[in-house]
Amino acid sequence: MKTARLTAAMAGVVALTVSACGGTSQSGEDRTANQKPADGKTFTVGLSTDPGTLDPAITVLSIARQIGRFLYDGLIHLDSAGKPVAGLAEKWEATTTTASFTLRDGVKCADGSPLTARDVAANIDHVGDPATKSPLTGVSVKAGTKAVADDAARTVTVTSGSPDSFLLRNVAAVPIVCAKGMADRASVAKGQHGTGMFTMTEIVPNDHYTLTRRKDYAWGPGDWKSEQPGLPEKVVFRVVPNMTTTANLLLSGELSAAQVTGQDQQRLRSQKLFHADIVVPMGEIFFNQAPGRPGQDEAVRRALTQALDFGQIGKVLTTGNGQPAKGLVTGEPLACPGDSINGKLPPFDVAAAKSGLDAAGWAPGPDGVRAKNGKRLALTVVYGTQVGPTMVSAAELILQAWRNIGADATIKAVDGPGTSQVLFGTGEWEVSLAPLGFVLPSQAVPFVSGAKPPEGTNFAHIGNPRYTELAGKASAQAGESGCGDWLAAESALFERLDVVPFVNSTIPTFANGARFEMNQGQILPSSIRMYS
Repeated sequence: MKTARLTAAMAGVVALTVSACGGTSQSGEDRTANQKPADGKTFTVGLSTDPGTLDPAITVLSIARQIGRFLYDGLIHLDSAGKPVAGLAEKWEATTTTASFTLRDGVKCADGSPLTARDVAANIDHVGDPATKSPLTGVSVKAGTKAVADDAARTVTVTSGSPDSFLLRNVAAVPIVCAKGMADRASVAKGQHGTGMFTMTEIVPNDHYTLTRRKDYAWGPGDWKSEQPGLPEKVVFRVVPNMTTTANLLLSGELSAAQVTGQDQQRLRSQKLFHADIVVPMGEIFFNQAPGRPGQDEAVRRALTQALDFGQIGKVLTTGNGQPAKGLVTGEPLACPGDSINGKLPPFDVAAAKSGLDAAGWAPGPDGVRAKNGKRLALTVVYGTQVGPTMVSAAELILQAWRNIGADATIKAVDGPGTSQVLFGTGEWEVSLAPLGFVLPSQAVPFVSGAKPPEGTNFAHIGNPRYTELAGKASAQAGESGCGDWLAAESALFERLDVVPFVNSTIPTFANGARFEMNQGQILPSSIRMYS
């Protein structure tokens, strides 16, 4: 299941994207401007693929986790400014090692039974126990994390397995499954036994998923009230793999909402459809630094970076709608605002790239391909097909640039599971163009430091002492107090070119006859309003 952890981070990006993982902005003028909220309607969402299992402790796909937001609530929510507001819990406090929560009175499970503190503790223990092989272990919840419940007082006390500067956000975000679901995970895979605003009432795999709103649900974010006009009675997630078909269904009103990428966005914008946007990482390079790989040599990493015109590549990758990356984290509201990249990457300079390789002993051969100690500068460059069609053109530009400085570079296109298998399983790669998305800086730690596969998730075999030192220091500080060290830790990665993020993209979720807010890269169920 360690491969699933890598896919988890990737899925937040490529399936949005990312992370799982973006902030939101909303359009002003749209078709709902002069309409009134309408009750009794169905909110139909287009999905690009089937979500598979819906078990929130297992799934790593952003599509499945989006459905999960409708079925399972966490202990707290985050408002648009990133501040915690009530969820299943009405009170909370936390340090870097302990957290406590007091549950709201009257919270019920989908079957009408009361949610207990013991149920909540069981969920946290489940994710914190490495034996359960949850992909959230070590990423959202530290391994060895334990929870103790007091049902009479409705309190849950959590002790983290290791210091976590974002312990409150991490633990409070665990989707809570009710007791019957904890005893029967197969039923949870089908979206049952939830604590959220909706219940699953019909599943037709690869076609649609129907959810019905709970009339007893009254514990939405903060002071949210259930008696509001325009709340949907049902939500249908409809699988529509083709993007052009998705756009057509949005325009006809057969879909209420869907993420749309590529040229079809222009048609939808011209029709003044409401859209909420998220920012996701799109251009990001990892070099394989395992023994014997060219990327182990910092001079090679630097030359390959200098050879790339990121402005041109970013424009192709994002169809001109990108913006320069500022760090590893794109999930807004940002926990640590700032720019950890500016000034850390070398500028585009082909001559400097060639001279750097010369100085490092990588000499051109008769065919123009460089070699050192009899080993050719051969690069297998992998990218995920699910990132979108623009990745093909961008990858070709990158290969052309690297061949120009003497590298024998070839492309290997793989799907989502294939990307995880190559990077984590076979290890047969030199460069990865598959972006990872994070909502907290602490989530990057196991991917850019520590144990390598198969024991760990440091798939690029990065060994950066400065990053490790600063990340450890940041982890011991609660919340915003550690942000300076988190940003400095990221900068340490960029200075050594262990990771090279260069462009982010804006992905809109369009709507017809509805409005909503995006929260941590997903539609917030309690914010949906239907119009007629």
